[in-house]
Amino acid sequence: MEPFTTLTSSCVVLAAENVDTDQIIPARFLKTIERRGLGAHLFADWRVDERGQPRIDFPLNSLVASEASILVAGHNFGCGSSREHAPWALLDFGFRAIISTGFADIFRNNALKNGLLPVTLAPTAYVSLVDQLAKSLHARVTIDLAAQLATLPDGSAHAFPVDPFARHCLLNGVDELGFLLGEEIAIAAYESAHPARVSTR
Repeated sequence: MEPFTTLTSSCVVLAAENVDTDQIIPARFLKTIERRGLGAHLFADWRVDERGQPRIDFPLNSLVASEASILVAGHNFGCGSSREHAPWALLDFGFRAIISTGFADIFRNNALKNGLLPVTLAPTAYVSLVDQLAKSLHARVTIDLAAQLATLPDGSAHAFPVDPFARHCLLNGVDELGFLLGEEIAIAAYESAHPARVSTR
């Protein structure tokens, strides 16, 4: 997993609320456990019409989307089923962070475990960000995970919460398994100091 330290990028705004995981990656694309290639199907039912042609008014089909690593989403993003393919598809499309006022718990946890950072902003900061992006499509946001700060285009900095363990894993570019493997010496030392008890029964 690629470490996440500081990200500066333009943004794509998809302000719809209660976007569920079946819209993020429709169920018909869940037949694979391969993470690569899922970005092509991200928001498939919203990105293309019934003829398979891109909808020109959909934000992810804009020129800005091709260079953006941050998605600005509406409240309660990622609700619905707990498919891990949702963060996989977002990452494969090119997003490294999502900004919202709130995320569904299961989606947030899946995202963190896969290297996608969910950034929760206060409603006032969120509204300000959307307004600033509306005035300048190529405006950039900086996300500093170590400091847990999101700096908006106007220079204002806003703190956001992150689970400490997830933050550690993201900063070091390891998933939960990678973290455990990195503690192999400490685990072996603990096991040596605490030999297994053998029952005499």
